[in-house]
Amino acid sequence: MIEAREPIIVEFPLRGEWYSPNTPGTKIPSHGTNQLGSRYAYDFIQVDWERMGWPAYRTSLAQYLLFGVPLDDYYCWGQEVFAPCEGIIVQAKDGYKERARTKLLSDMSNAYKNAHYFDLKKDDIQSVAGNYIIIECADNIYAGLVHLQTGSIQVSVGQRVKKGEVIGRVGHSGNSFAPHLHFQLMDSSDIATANGLPFAFEQYEIFKNGLWEKVNNGIPTNKDRIRF
Repeated sequence: MIEAREPIIVEFPLRGEWYSPNTPGTKIPSHGTNQLGSRYAYDFIQVDWERMGWPAYRTSLAQYLLFGVPLDDYYCWGQEVFAPCEGIIVQAKDGYKERARTKLLSDMSNAYKNAHYFDLKKDDIQSVAGNYIIIECADNIYAGLVHLQTGSIQVSVGQRVKKGEVIGRVGHSGNSFAPHLHFQLMDSSDIATANGLPFAFEQYEIFKNGLWEKVNNGIPTNKDRIRF
């Protein structure tokens, strides 16, 4: 960990192979800001490790740049999301419509608008977070799972969930360049005012020199091929 703080340990919220392009294992703040509880947040996508540039979609780069990519051409779109801790659902916001495809210019415009004109006091947090779930894992520890697929949330406020229980699916809602899971821990259930908390994953594997090696209480970097 870059900072000398003891990270909270949680379970990895996905299954299969994943890559984290934005991670506190590489830089803090991981997303370039401390706002919205995102100081130690991770983004997770699935990529084709055999293709140049590790694309997250099945189509060509030219297709992406010129015409965009339909959501179902992304490897991770619709993949199940699992509760990273036992706890109580304190927020479960669904119904925010996903854009039907990614397209570089419109997605950049959307991100710029949210970054520069979003007003925490007036604007709906869903315009940034899209569909999201917040779990109270312990006193003053809240897990936020963000940008979920429209209509995929399987839990409701007040429900107790077990670690590893399916709660939703990876989507492209809100301020999202491409389908991915944004995952963070916070000291409050209010994304608008929360501070991010550092955390590590109880167990996963990393691909090194042609072999999978177990990692305990680890923090992936943006160079790691990981699976759980």
